[in-house]
Amino acid sequence: MKNSVLILYLFISTSFIHPRDEMPAIIAPGSASENLFIILTDGFRWQEVFNGADSLLIHDEKFTPDTATIKSMYWAATKEERRARLLPFMWNVVAAKGQLFGNRDLNNKVNVSNIYSISYPGYNEIFTGTNDIKISGNGKTYNKNLNVLEYLDHRCGFEGEIAVFSSWDVFPYILNRNRSRIMMNCGYEQINNEDKSEVIKMINAVQEKGIENRSATRYDLLTYSTAKEYVRNHQPRIVVISFGETDDFAHQKRYDLYLQQANQVDRMIGELWNMVQTTPAYKNKTNFLITTDHGRGNSSKHWSGHGFFIAGSSQTWFAMMGPAIQPTGERNKKEQLYSKQLAGTIAKLAGAEFTK
Repeated sequence: MKNSVLILYLFISTSFIHPRDEMPAIIAPGSASENLFIILTDGFRWQEVFNGADSLLIHDEKFTPDTATIKSMYWAATKEERRARLLPFMWNVVAAKGQLFGNRDLNNKVNVSNIYSISYPGYNEIFTGTNDIKISGNGKTYNKNLNVLEYLDHRCGFEGEIAVFSSWDVFPYILNRNRSRIMMNCGYEQINNEDKSEVIKMINAVQEKGIENRSATRYDLLTYSTAKEYVRNHQPRIVVISFGETDDFAHQKRYDLYLQQANQVDRMIGELWNMVQTTPAYKNKTNFLITTDHGRGNSSKHWSGHGFFIAGSSQTWFAMMGPAIQPTGERNKKEQLYSKQLAGTIAKLAGAEFTK
């Protein structure tokens, strides 16, 4: 009974949060660009984004078996050095050309507004702008809420110009592929090789024959390679790439692999930005939005998990960069933002207004 009362209280509390449908003071007036890349890395904490490797976790052999090697890679005396070692592209490029939100040490807060703090509700919030109380788990059920990608594809001149690539195989349900008909390649799905690309041919072969124990989360490197080759051949205007292994390694309580995967995701984002800036159809006409679906526990005891009963799980972050983004760097203004505001921001970056 007490749990039911608590859930009702939290539902009422979050239901009366009414943030604006888009983020404030981010997008330069009248500067929406032609293209948008939305990049997500599942369950990656704000603590590592803004402070780098956690001292308690990187020195604990229970979570970091080879502490000496991982410390040589990611440890430094100051948080500025640590975060730049872990995420060099984020702190050398994004911080110089865009904005980063969610450093709670500066009282700049970003949270999910759903009460569950797990993946499906988090992605639903990002793409639909709702904190639907009925979406409470990660099951493969088709989302009834309209998402901003579907909205743009049907109404705003983006027909056939949106592509989604996800390591997690639940994305077709989150974005309701049956209804939206948006191009998606998720989990270990084969991708149609209509371009007769040798890269796609190789990826399909690896996925079909080279991986024995497939899980619900495809290797991020395969997701990235598939997305990059498709973008090179088709140049869609809106691209979603969702990585999943940061969350997987955290659940395995392997802080070393969690850090290494975050570093690899940062490198892949850097390579994508380089490709964008060397492709005429994208150069100086493309924005990047980088974020996560939920936080994790904010203690050494609970960092590997997340959810309703784990403190810190609702705490997230996001970063933006591109011609429409004012280059003010790390946000140090006291404010409270929510992931549900990102759907409206995605639409605005595309030059539209998202009507839920």
